Amino acid sequence: MKLSDLATGERAIIVRIVGGGALRQRLTEMGFIKGTEIEVIKNAPLKDPVEYRIMGYEVSLRRSEADKVLVNKGEGSKEAKQTKGSPIEPERGDFSAKKHLRVALVGNPNSGKTTIFNHISGLDEHTGNYSGVTVGAKTAVVEYEGFTIEFVDLPGTYSLSAFSPEEKFVRDWIIDKKPDLVVNVVDVTNLERNLYLTTQLLEIEQHIVIALNMYDEFRHTGDKLNVPYLAQLLSSPVIPTVGKRGQGVAQLLEKIAYYRYAPLRKINYHPELEELIIAAEKEIRPANHTAFPTRYLAVKLVEGNEAFENIGLSDKIIRERTKVEHLYNDNAETLVAQCRYAFVNGALKETLQKTDSPKENISIKIDNFLTNKYLGLPIFFAVLWFVFYSTFTLGQYPTDWIELGVDFLKNIFERILPAGAMSDLVVNGMLDGVGGVLIFLPNIVILFFFISLMEDTGYMARAAFITDKLMHRIGLHGKSFIPLLIGFGCNVPAVMATRTIENRQNRLQTMLITPFMSCSARLPIYVLICGAFFPENAANVLFLIYITGVVLAIATSLILKSTIFRGKQTHFVMEMPPYRIPTFESIGKHCWNKAWQYVRKMGGVILLAVVIIWFLGYYPNHGGEREGDSYLEIIGKTIEPAVSPLGFDWKMGVGLMSGVAAKEIIVSSMSVTYDTEGHLAQRLQQEVTPTGEKVWTTATALSFLSFVLIYFPCVAVVSAIRRESGAWRWALFTIFYTTSLAWVVSFAVYNLAQLITRL
Repeated sequence: MKLSDLATGERAIIVRIVGGGALRQRLTEMGFIKGTEIEVIKNAPLKDPVEYRIMGYEVSLRRSEADKVLVNKGEGSKEAKQTKGSPIEPERGDFSAKKHLRVALVGNPNSGKTTIFNHISGLDEHTGNYSGVTVGAKTAVVEYEGFTIEFVDLPGTYSLSAFSPEEKFVRDWIIDKKPDLVVNVVDVTNLERNLYLTTQLLEIEQHIVIALNMYDEFRHTGDKLNVPYLAQLLSSPVIPTVGKRGQGVAQLLEKIAYYRYAPLRKINYHPELEELIIAAEKEIRPANHTAFPTRYLAVKLVEGNEAFENIGLSDKIIRERTKVEHLYNDNAETLVAQCRYAFVNGALKETLQKTDSPKENISIKIDNFLTNKYLGLPIFFAVLWFVFYSTFTLGQYPTDWIELGVDFLKNIFERILPAGAMSDLVVNGMLDGVGGVLIFLPNIVILFFFISLMEDTGYMARAAFITDKLMHRIGLHGKSFIPLLIGFGCNVPAVMATRTIENRQNRLQTMLITPFMSCSARLPIYVLICGAFFPENAANVLFLIYITGVVLAIATSLILKSTIFRGKQTHFVMEMPPYRIPTFESIGKHCWNKAWQYVRKMGGVILLAVVIIWFLGYYPNHGGEREGDSYLEIIGKTIEPAVSPLGFDWKMGVGLMSGVAAKEIIVSSMSVTYDTEGHLAQRLQQEVTPTGEKVWTTATALSFLSFVLIYFPCVAVVSAIRRESGAWRWALFTIFYTTSLAWVVSFAVYNLAQLITRL
């Protein structure tokens, strides 16, 4: 029977995976091998995907992918075939004679790798409880007892098969850079799955130190592990760690600095497979001009790995491989994976003692509520609404305090500086412009607090699980939801996070709709306009703006799916990490870093833009001493015909034009150009035309909000799209598409709002 035929709560034994290709490879590497027990946990609220438990962890698959897995309910659990070796006492070498070391950190997603990196290096790289937080290599140099150690934090990966961009990046980096040592960070609460990557590190002949992370959680389960004996079986040092508290990090540093080379543990395969691998080694050894170890290449060729098909095998070995596959009634790729898991199971059988009364899985209990088929989606939308409501309402109090502080500074400088250009620059330029953005800092911090909370607890992965069916219908992947949600904080890391999506088509599609996610840079504009013109319903209008961005992203995705990105969609296989209580230190550092980045931007690009805008607005009329329009007004009135159909005057047009560099500059620009007395919100409310009519109306405000939501993403986002897509055409497409759509939508909103107002 098929895995998809099982009902919630049912268990079965995996028989085989039908078909081939990337799906089979991914499932095999994640433990879907013959004889393994699997249990159905629950269906997503929309019945797809389905969450399963296998090898002690949770993973979600679409039903169409579960159809490929054949299971048997009638068989009991089968012991995995063991491939044992006698314990090896590490041999001494002279590694410590080398004083400059390069060490790479490698591990599965959610293993706590970056947390350990932070404790070792003293950096504050953000970590999150979901796949793909680290999307590039981060480096730190540490001095330790006379050693200079360069640590490199590589992306989280399940294997080195080059199935995803992260896997290829990690594998190629290790082969090309040849680190002195790899610290393999392992989630000790899920050893069977995590040690699969360890076997592959050994296969590429890489010396490793294993960090058994989250050891506090492991102790809580009641299980026991013979750590010294496990180190002997793997022929590698093993150090228990608790990354979030820094426990074990000192011992890890000591082991790295004074590491002694030992013979690498060899992974043995079925006798027939081993003969094939040896034969393949003999064939490719004379022609191996790559940096890859010959045995590793031989294993990959026997597996049929497409990345090395240019090397090729002789017809004789291919025929022998076919015979072996018929003998075991499975393909060579799956047989190799089974042997790796057999090696892991053999080591764990001798070292791991499971408790007779395992503690109840807290994550399952929480999920029964948060991803409930009836409550899952309502809870999710309620969470989003609460985030935006809190961002506006809670941020109002500190915003008022900062505004009073800015006014206090303005009064001081007005008194101590003589009237003239300098006074006008400082008070009406720099303090008005920069202060107009600074007052929204609390809103930014609150938004990032909630995003960080969702990341660290593991709710991000649940959001992808809940929304996958909806995402799939618009041509996206469930994993696409994570970058899109990150986009509410900043579109640049959101674009970079699309690297976690294996399929290039889905990756590009997600990248191109990410700018519709309202980043924190737009938030000051939203808060300003909503507070000024919708004071009674500001939070609701703010939520509506964010939802509108999501709707536009969906519509754009559907258009792209039916035009540019036609074709087969990638599968959905995603680990469901356990819920974890975030530490105050982690969330505090994340919020502090984002706040500091925001403040630094105000002291850099925003301050520069404010000075330029002030100069263009002050000259050539020198503050009114000479008649005539300022440079800024000349520019604004030149572009006014293009924006007047949207209800905008030249001042709004100038603000929008300045926002191309960074969206926060729009508020700074408006603070300078609207030079009437009072706070900026009051200035907008009081602005009138020469005929005495209000410049800003409800229709104008809605149109302006719509345009800011949609048009030209900032220069940094355009640059990120060009870099991640590898082509300028996608960056240029984003510029022209978003700006054109912004004009059309704002025109429609303005005229519709005017029509409704007249009724």
